Amino acid sequence: MSSGWDESSEGAKPKHLGWKELYLKEDWWAVWLGFGLMVLAILFFRAGSSDMLKSLAINPGGLKWATFSQLAAHFSSNAQLYFYQFIFWLVLFGVPAAIMGANMKEFVPAFVVLYVLSVIMFAIAGWVNAAQFNMEAPLVALVLGLIIANVFPLPKWMDSAFRVEYFIKTGIVLLGATFPITLVLVAGPVAIAQATVISLVTCLVIYFIGTRVFGLDKRLAAVMGVGGAVCGVSASMAIAASVNAKKEHLYTSVTLVVVWALVMILVLPFLSRAMGLNAGVAGAWIGTSEFADAAGFAAATTYGKMAGNEDAAIKAFTLMKVIGRDIWIGIWSLVFAAIATFVWEKGQSGRAPDAREIWWRFPKFVLGFFAASLLITVYTGSFPLAEFNSAVRPNVLLPLVSLRTWVFIFCFLSIGLTTRFRDLHAVSWKTFWTFTIGVAVNVVLGYILSVLVFGSYWAAI
Repeated sequence: MSSGWDESSEGAKPKHLGWKELYLKEDWWAVWLGFGLMVLAILFFRAGSSDMLKSLAINPGGLKWATFSQLAAHFSSNAQLYFYQFIFWLVLFGVPAAIMGANMKEFVPAFVVLYVLSVIMFAIAGWVNAAQFNMEAPLVALVLGLIIANVFPLPKWMDSAFRVEYFIKTGIVLLGATFPITLVLVAGPVAIAQATVISLVTCLVIYFIGTRVFGLDKRLAAVMGVGGAVCGVSASMAIAASVNAKKEHLYTSVTLVVVWALVMILVLPFLSRAMGLNAGVAGAWIGTSEFADAAGFAAATTYGKMAGNEDAAIKAFTLMKVIGRDIWIGIWSLVFAAIATFVWEKGQSGRAPDAREIWWRFPKFVLGFFAASLLITVYTGSFPLAEFNSAVRPNVLLPLVSLRTWVFIFCFLSIGLTTRFRDLHAVSWKTFWTFTIGVAVNVVLGYILSVLVFGSYWAAI
């Protein structure tokens, strides 16, 4: 897969692929796949063939099995469906991966491992006592993935199928297919306002603590600031390219983001539970405080299941993180490119800031989310309520929810399986405390905004 980086240079420089981005970037493939599955669901429904899509979405998560014989009986009676499902997912993700440059000799066996482990995750979550021990599928997938990756020496080539961002972006577009556009219009302005406060405060706190208190390089502080304020790894990469940062600056930011994102997956759901937060309110807090889309989805889904309202937690998280915070990637890229060019480099770099940077850096899968939400709202709005509840919801929306769940499990497992602590870049105590102070500000301010200021909005999700 093309990373979009010029690895031969001292700093990270952006490559803009033009129209080739439509088939060489994960962002766009996430749009094509998610939107395509939604259209497929509608076509199957109109043709009276929705059972085909339901079969492809099969999983053992809803079994509530008590004995292994019950679980074995399920797999025995549905072995053919699981085989077809595996082929479906392999083709759906494998063909685009091949077009983007993945080595199929590595991708296919790695995807087999990912699929088998995902089935196991669903099976664990389907145990009758799983909820009693908080063994929710996302959390189990993450923890077991981390254990496997850090106890057993998995070969690096397997990472070719463990594509965290590819899966999470596709899942977000599928989420749009079950997300009414009316909710975006009502709660979106609140999410954007809250995200603006968070993005500005967190970025500036990390930047000024780093440069003024600990004397860090301006570029390093900028990369860390936006990484903590917006969208973790993706934001760190975008800003590193915009300010011509050194590779070690990027590696430091990514390491801090990964470590704190993992901590927040474990901490935020249990803090929310201890405080008895409404699922929507907790989802907004997680969306405000987490540093990566995938990690945030894992945390929001976990708490949603704990609180008995997974839908509200995921919707609030999506509004806050994906719609509110992620759009700041392009804005910060342009701002810091201008600062680096005209202030830090005093106009001598030969690189002028370009307003098109906002479009180049804008997360395209967000467009897919909006398009899917708009189309599904228009389509389902043409049905009377009774027919929607009896036919459209079980035959269009619920199969898409099941497919989305599969994609998210692929993602959560991939987070764990690609997080090898031994490979993380060593960080200095100055960078650690700079970022950690930003984390504290982010979490506290996120709580104030999500619970105290806008709590009524998020509780109504």
